[in-house]
Amino acid sequence: MSRADTIRFRHNQVILVAAVIATIGALPLAAARWYLLPVLLVPLTVAVWAWRSGTDADPRGLRLRALAGGRRIAWEQVVELATDPRGRAVVRLTDGHQLPLPAVRGVDLPRLVAVTGQALPDAR
Repeated sequence: MSRADTIRFRHNQVILVAAVIATIGALPLAAARWYLLPVLLVPLTVAVWAWRSGTDADPRGLRLRALAGGRRIAWEQVVELATDPRGRAVVRLTDGHQLPLPAVRGVDLPRLVAVTGQALPDAR
């Protein structure tokens, strides 16, 4: 599949900017004493999470990316795409599991379904 067939959902990049600013702000504290050095891990972890996590969708399936690791889900395993009470998108699988889709909101579901080549049912 080409990259043109893939739709990517990522968290807002303002989170990454905030993490960089927090890292710069934590540098004087971390440099004051050696035992305060782990303070830098918090904004650096947030920066890596903001850069990496998200959901990719293509005609073959979904790829869920997290801070460490990821998971590939074929469309054949998907029973339903829905939203939770907070408006986040979730996927229900044939094995009964329900997984949140990182960086996908409920309003993004029509774009997600469009990449599959399937038509949305009429909302009447």
